[in-house]
Amino acid sequence: MDVRAFSLSSDLLAEALQVAVVLIGAPLLAGWIGACRAVLSNRTPAGIFQPWRDLMRLFRKETILPEGTSFLFRVVPFLVFAAFLSSSLFVPSLVTDPPLAPVADAVVLVGLFSLARMMMAFGAMDAGTPFGDLGGRREMMVGFLAEPATLMILFTASLWSQSTALPAILHSLLGTQAPFHPSLLFALLSFVLILLAENGRLPIDNPSTHLELTMIHEAMLLEYSGPLLAMMEWGAQIKLVLYLLIGIDFFFPAGLPAILSPGSLGTGLLVLSAKLLAAGTALALVETLFAKLRIFRVPEFTALAYLLATMGFLIHFVLEV
Repeated sequence: MDVRAFSLSSDLLAEALQVAVVLIGAPLLAGWIGACRAVLSNRTPAGIFQPWRDLMRLFRKETILPEGTSFLFRVVPFLVFAAFLSSSLFVPSLVTDPPLAPVADAVVLVGLFSLARMMMAFGAMDAGTPFGDLGGRREMMVGFLAEPATLMILFTASLWSQSTALPAILHSLLGTQAPFHPSLLFALLSFVLILLAENGRLPIDNPSTHLELTMIHEAMLLEYSGPLLAMMEWGAQIKLVLYLLIGIDFFFPAGLPAILSPGSLGTGLLVLSAKLLAAGTALALVETLFAKLRIFRVPEFTALAYLLATMGFLIHFVLEV
């Protein structure tokens, strides 16, 4: 077999495995978080496979379109799902050097997330309902406040590699000898706040409620049904996994193999699963301990995230250069 053909097939296999891990693992992680929240709330958990059962049930149902919606309403779930699925190609998960490493830029990733948010808001507003319009406007408000903090976190982490490419950042953080970086500590605190805000988790939003006046993400999905709703829900679960993977790559990168091989595949899956389960448990604990903020307090929450990220960026030049 030609060497170039073998290399191409290996790269395609590596990307397929990385995407498969995200696609299959996203509902399982959502089920794990739900089970942890149930146990912490002294309730009987439904099991980690409950999100998968919900998705399969939605895919079997009929799609009912609201009267007056345009073609945009029907195509939005496909665009949102495609944006998050494309993002899973760029974020290192099983290995430190994914095949698409040359184009795995953090700014491109933020752009894909922004595109998905914009399309979700357009789809919600296209339905013409008060709650859809409310959810779309609130989602854009949260994104407008959270995206600068997200970029500042990425720029803080990129100072170690002089590049915004995710694999380069990962390699630079793995190669550093210092056990503690004040700038990364502030970036980590900011990232936790952004993770909660961008994924509609408590205390910003409650993904398990349908109280109309408090919803953000769920308000944009009220008019969707059947397979379209399944794709939107699955896309949101993938987005949460991607944010957790970014946090793992930036702040807890130890244990990821450099190349994908039969021997390293098991190690990579084991390390990744352990980190995601730990992150899901911590997220469930946070959502159990904190109540939902009033919508007018959200700007203060995201402003704190931006302040922490900016302090981390400046501390790098003061203490670490």
